[in-house]
Amino acid sequence: MKQEILIAQDDLGRKIVVLPDVIFKNKKNIDWYAVEKYLHKYIGNIVTITETNDIIYIGSTFPDEYKGSKYTKHLKGSYAKAKANAAQGIVKMLEIATDKRFRKNRKQKHSQNAGNGWYYYTTRFALPIYENEIKTGNYNVYSACLLINHTKSGKLYLYDLVDIKREASTPLKTIK
Repeated sequence: MKQEILIAQDDLGRKIVVLPDVIFKNKKNIDWYAVEKYLHKYIGNIVTITETNDIIYIGSTFPDEYKGSKYTKHLKGSYAKAKANAAQGIVKMLEIATDKRFRKNRKQKHSQNAGNGWYYYTTRFALPIYENEIKTGNYNVYSACLLINHTKSGKLYLYDLVDIKREASTPLKTIK
């Protein structure tokens, strides 16, 4: 039975995408090619960010960038595992994104795909905590930035998930 990805709220009313399982389990050697393959199912999705009504496209370059970005290559341990597993909730993470920020494009190599710059949105997700291969009912909560490129044609495309940070607050309790 496939478990559903839920959206919960913390005590401050902020939304969190609750991932039902850890599907990429190895912290030391993430199989980024398997993550990339997993993300291919989202190509062609169009997602509306609830807070801004921005329409975000998930294009064919997203899975490769998610797997092979400079940010991903430098991730280690639990942060690499968190990014790999966040793949399962990427659509809902877009839906709940907040705090839209703009940054001008500074690299020539992105002049086509980010000709109108970049947008960063804050999102949050939670991964279940395991003890001896059994879910404890608690979750580690992470914040991250969704990186969106704004093309010369005016479309917004999901580019990567970066700046993942585990929140130091008390872990999220069991979701009903």
